[in-house]
Amino acid sequence: MSLRLAALGLTTLLALLGGCAQPPITPTGLLDVTERPAEKVLLAGLRAYDDAQYSQAEKQLQAALQAGLVSPRDRAAAHKLLAFIACTSNRIVECEVQFRAARAADPGFALSKSEAGHPLWGPVYQRVQR
Repeated sequence: MSLRLAALGLTTLLALLGGCAQPPITPTGLLDVTERPAEKVLLAGLRAYDDAQYSQAEKQLQAALQAGLVSPRDRAAAHKLLAFIACTSNRIVECEVQFRAARAADPGFALSKSEAGHPLWGPVYQRVQR
């Protein structure tokens, strides 16, 4: 009796699984992501920022946003760096706008403790947080 019950259960399980068959999901790799136009430009903008080429970084970060970055975290990161550039260029209103855009792009957006304590953009960020 238990053998027939097990066979019936296995047959039912196989029938259910067969009806739900989906093609396997291919994982997205780093090279797949970095080949997307927006992400490619974002990487260039990050490099330019790290190399203190702020004018170039600003253009590339804006271009990455316009090209349609997929990830909310990527959009927030682009806006964050644009905020930093604006604040260091004494464009305080634009800095605030960029911090708001970062938060809108990713509600979990937050500066690190050291970033939030920066003398130029820290006070602007704190104002936006309130």
